[in-house]
Amino acid sequence: FTPMNQSALINFMQTLIRQQTFSGEEKPGMALIAAEMQQLGFDRIWTDNNGSVVGVIEGASPGKTLLFDSHCDTVGIAPGSVWTRDPFAAQIENGYCYGRGSADMKGVIAAMLHSAASVERAKISGRIAVSVTVMEEVIEGIALKQVMDDLRPDMVVVGEPTDLNLSHGGRGRAEIQLETIGRPAHSSSPQFGLNAVHEMIRVIDAIEHLPVQSHPMIGDAIFALCDIISDPYPGYSVIPSRCRATYDRRLLPGETPESVLGAILDHPALAGIDFKAVISDGAHETYTGSWLRSSKFFPAWSLDEAHPFVQSALSGLRKSGLNPSMRAYRFCTNAAYSAGMAGVPTIGFGPAAEGDCHVVDERLKLDDLMAAAHGYLGIMEAVLGKE
Repeated sequence: FTPMNQSALINFMQTLIRQQTFSGEEKPGMALIAAEMQQLGFDRIWTDNNGSVVGVIEGASPGKTLLFDSHCDTVGIAPGSVWTRDPFAAQIENGYCYGRGSADMKGVIAAMLHSAASVERAKISGRIAVSVTVMEEVIEGIALKQVMDDLRPDMVVVGEPTDLNLSHGGRGRAEIQLETIGRPAHSSSPQFGLNAVHEMIRVIDAIEHLPVQSHPMIGDAIFALCDIISDPYPGYSVIPSRCRATYDRRLLPGETPESVLGAILDHPALAGIDFKAVISDGAHETYTGSWLRSSKFFPAWSLDEAHPFVQSALSGLRKSGLNPSMRAYRFCTNAAYSAGMAGVPTIGFGPAAEGDCHVVDERLKLDDLMAAAHGYLGIMEAVLGKE
């Protein structure tokens, strides 16, 4: 990268950060991305029916398709949170760019676009595609399905933060809805009712003591209680007849909806309690008016370290001047679809750490941004380079 190219990459990241793109509100950001692809000389650019933008760089000869995926949507600004810098000013200070989406993942979008445009086409066989998908923060991987249906990629690189290391696996995520049924009564005579909240407490106590599996690379599975509410709500002088709770269940490779729910439904301590446990269904409207619908079960995934794609990518990163370690994502990404559902070889590589996402004063180190851009270029050349 020349200094001018580096400046253009950083400037484009700042432009994206200054454009608010919460989930479902990505349209202005996507217009900027499509225009940047056009200016950079991508061979084909399109926006699919969900609003995701895809650009393709064609190599000099036919070959495989290598897809680099990122997402344009960001989480919001949490009520009551206090930022020391304007989250949409993209301020640069002490070698960092501050702003919502800097780490997750507008810096990556800029790096992927500029890296793909920097490839010497005569040196590669096949094509490089860059997708910028919608709604990842609320329903991981479902928008990527449409992109992959259109492209049929042979390999996928997810740009979520890895701290410049190479991820070849990741946790999945399931949203579990629990419901207990009680019997209403006047709160002055609770003995005539059955308190659904008390029943839910028993269910929660059993779940909190369930043993969870562990994976040598990905870590432990997780149960995390996210919310609980009784019905009627608010309750005035009445014993609640229904209670609902939501668990976020972080998944490991090989776990299925049946195995996850079965551990709860078949628990001996819960025999005799009138309750339900189901995987939630998700439905989210995109800015184009299309709907992304899916069961909220996003599988975990792993790719063997010895897989040729992993080893080629590792070689490319080393040639770009990096010394990555091998690891796995602890959170859920679009790879839940590409690897977990579609079975396409997938890796993850990006600047920043997982803990830099969704935080107050989100920031990205500019040196790491440029290192990631070099790393993407290294992967492209190593995977698609001519023999």
